[in-house]
Amino acid sequence: MQHGWQGAVIKALRGRDFTLEVLSAQDVGGRCRRVRVRDGGLLAACPPHPTMWVRLWFSDGGRPHQRAFTVVDPDPAAGSFDLEFALHDGVAAAWSLAARPGDRLDATVYGTRFDPLPEPVRRLHLVGDPASLPAVNSVLDAHAGTPATVVLEEGHPDDRALPVRARACHDVTWVPRGEGAAAGGALVDRVRSGWADADARADWFWLGCEAASTRALVRHLRRELGVPKERVSALGYWRDEA
Repeated sequence: MQHGWQGAVIKALRGRDFTLEVLSAQDVGGRCRRVRVRDGGLLAACPPHPTMWVRLWFSDGGRPHQRAFTVVDPDPAAGSFDLEFALHDGVAAAWSLAARPGDRLDATVYGTRFDPLPEPVRRLHLVGDPASLPAVNSVLDAHAGTPATVVLEEGHPDDRALPVRARACHDVTWVPRGEGAAAGGALVDRVRSGWADADARADWFWLGCEAASTRALVRHLRRELGVPKERVSALGYWRDEA
């Protein structure tokens, strides 16, 4: 499939293209579909790291449509990994529902990175939602023995059935998103109050929620709490257009 001008720009910036092949697919938690793929050499060329993501290319009425997805449970020896799709209206979700073994999908690796955590790390503070939950889980897997506070925003009651890879030292709280002008406010308030006991010099903060909420929380960390920038990793995973 041709990737259009976006693909040409990413290629010029040394993005690396691969072709994935569907191995299996299953529903997870009622509102998520997990697709296992053969990686086409991707993991050998680009060793996996926590929160690693790839750009996937779909056809939208003949036009190229690309979205970023976290690499889940990468197995470099087997050359395979999972992709998790939130089941809502959209080209990517529709593709995942129709995916069958042998189907192929183009992927591009460009821009993904994960810097080593600064030392020391007393506690992890992770903020996300169903869109970023695969990335949250990858951080929890990589730091299974480090205490963590995880706050996740739910857009639907079924979201709480999604698997969170929390260990005994990981505290998980779900917060409803709400609707209208108040949407996202409960998450921001809950996270800010939970940071009252945070250590700006010894904790590490990862934020991956709706873009406006992410910006508000980063401002609070940097301006109000004085957290150094090397102890904050933040990315708006989606934008509320309502």
